[in-house]
Amino acid sequence: MISQFDFDNLRSLSIGTVDSVSPSEIKVQLDIDAPQNTALNTGTPSLFPRINGFVLIPNEIGALVGLISWIGVEHSPYPKRKGFKDYDIIDLPFPMRKMCVNPIGTLKQVGKVRDKNYKLERGVYSFPSIGDSVILPSEFQLKSIVENRDKNANVCIGTSTVAGGIPVMVDPDKMFGRHLAILGNTGSGKSCTVAGLVRWSLESADKMKVKGIACPNARFVILDPNGEYTSAFDGIGKKVRKFKIKLNEEKDGTEDLRLPAWMWNSQEWINFSQAAPGAQRPLLLDALVGLRAGRQANSPLLVRLNRFIIGHLRLFEGFLAMPPASMAWGDRLNCGRQLNDFNTDGLNYIENLETETLTSFVSEEDKQALITNLQLCTSNTLQLHTTKRFPWQNTFGFNAFTEVELRGITSLLNKIVNLIPEGLRSTNNITADSPVPFQINDLPNLLVQLADAEGNNLNQFISLLTLRLRFLFDDNRLKSVVDPNESISLENWLQDYIGANNAENGQISILDLSLIPSDIVHIIVAVLSRLIFEAIQRYRRKTQEVLPTVVVLEEAHTYIKDAKFDETRMSQLCREIFEKISREGRKFGLSLVLSSQRPSELSDTVLSQCNTFILHRIVNDRDQELVRRLVPDNIGGLLKELPILPTRKAILLGWASAIPILFEVKELKPEQLPNSKDPEFWDVWTGKLKRDINWKELADEWQSNTSSTEESGDNREGLGEDGEDAALF
Repeated sequence: MISQFDFDNLRSLSIGTVDSVSPSEIKVQLDIDAPQNTALNTGTPSLFPRINGFVLIPNEIGALVGLISWIGVEHSPYPKRKGFKDYDIIDLPFPMRKMCVNPIGTLKQVGKVRDKNYKLERGVYSFPSIGDSVILPSEFQLKSIVENRDKNANVCIGTSTVAGGIPVMVDPDKMFGRHLAILGNTGSGKSCTVAGLVRWSLESADKMKVKGIACPNARFVILDPNGEYTSAFDGIGKKVRKFKIKLNEEKDGTEDLRLPAWMWNSQEWINFSQAAPGAQRPLLLDALVGLRAGRQANSPLLVRLNRFIIGHLRLFEGFLAMPPASMAWGDRLNCGRQLNDFNTDGLNYIENLETETLTSFVSEEDKQALITNLQLCTSNTLQLHTTKRFPWQNTFGFNAFTEVELRGITSLLNKIVNLIPEGLRSTNNITADSPVPFQINDLPNLLVQLADAEGNNLNQFISLLTLRLRFLFDDNRLKSVVDPNESISLENWLQDYIGANNAENGQISILDLSLIPSDIVHIIVAVLSRLIFEAIQRYRRKTQEVLPTVVVLEEAHTYIKDAKFDETRMSQLCREIFEKISREGRKFGLSLVLSSQRPSELSDTVLSQCNTFILHRIVNDRDQELVRRLVPDNIGGLLKELPILPTRKAILLGWASAIPILFEVKELKPEQLPNSKDPEFWDVWTGKLKRDINWKELADEWQSNTSSTEESGDNREGLGEDGEDAALF
């Protein structure tokens, strides 16, 4: 096809000529007969000239698309009108209209003059020269500029305010595929835009879904810190699941928010407990491994025996790698005492096997072999020792073991391990990060046991850690979340919170975080996000396919705060997981939608990974400056309009839009709006709206369901190195 413009038509649309050119700005001198306020030569009446309007500069590629950023009048010599000889007119200063245009893209014509079409592309292929004509876009060209021609641009989010109300369509693959940031001050319509995007996307997908599919296979997880979105999606039907902390038997269609502590990984436990790196952290990790691997009292005895033997086998192999002196009589950790304790405890395990149903796996011959091998693990090296310093005290010690003897013992231990059924030896792969259920109340007790086993000198370091854990576990606000009465499996949790096959049990999961204590809300958000991310990662590794999932984070500046503003342990952990999702989530189909009123406080790493922005009114100069640095498009004065944007007006720019577009967000029905409207002070003051107050009922509920330290955690500092007490809470 031959690409060309109808130049006869272009002449009728000409409004001026290029006066100067730079890569970021083109100055245009308007003709005397150019429209003063309304242009009629485009086919339909349109306002011209006006800020943020579009003009075209034809070139050999097609036409450069420019955005008007400045309009003014400059005095210049009286211009000579085309086709006239004005020799008798005195050359006096005359006001000339001029404007500045920012190049933002290229409009290509596809097809011949009579069968033409237009396609907008990013970037500028060819800059104009001095004297080139500047024309107004026709209605069809204007529609091609604003209207998204992407293959899957099926979601309408509003209408263009500078293009005659043309619908603004977006492609969900581009809108959500590379992360989206919705920024704006309070009251600018930010929350309504978030709710609208989710609703309009699902409604469009429902209309265009394949026959035979009950509902769109979409997944939105909304982390709602203020409880704004609880009723925003009620009209969608049974596709919404709501979770929150329920203080009473509330029957409002919500479910209990559950995030069992056994799902947390080791780093999250360390941050939650504020375990110091010296002594507390290693003991905490050891306790987590023990609880996950079956060290708790109600685990099968054979499982605990297996772990008991494996642990000692690794210990004795470590002794073989050390000098021979380490195998002699000495302190509590020497080889002889470990062998003696192993023999005593091991025999106790074997004798109690009869009380277990697992005896069906172990024959009588195997049982006797286990006992015999354990007895062989200690030799006659146990001797009675009398110290010279305290001759009245007799103690038992051990002579040194030879390497041959110790290697014989390790081979016997390997033989014992092989007698245990294979299915019960799978716990050897369990780590401190494995999401294996355990009773969290067993953790403080096990920490005390481990500290005692290592020596009394560790008790002073572990006592404050166990006290802190017991205190946090007893908090009623937290207990229902991390230690729910009803157990839940990892499979059921993933199904409830992310969605089952084809999202039949819910396309939208709303997690109301408003009643989670402020001192631990960061750890809850971090765990939720990490679990979703890891689940999506494992899905791709298993199926070689991505599972498109969107995580919406309202008030994102609270959880992804830049390090220079906040560097507490929990906020750092929360920021790190979102930075990881922002960098790697796209590869696995996990997208972030960030909503914030303070973009300058957000992590630079997360913001830099957002490729699409919807900007509402932003007044703060520091926030405006940050947005200008982040936005790659050359949009000139468009961002200068941010402080005066009215409610529901926004700027769409980035990957989801070929050019920056000023648009009006579609209006939601009153029942679809988030619960974020401004308080009605005057109507309450004047009595038009009644407010009944029952402080006693509120106080009774408050005192019976919460602890007295809700805000204490924001200023907490953990124990110092090796448990030095900086502050308990």
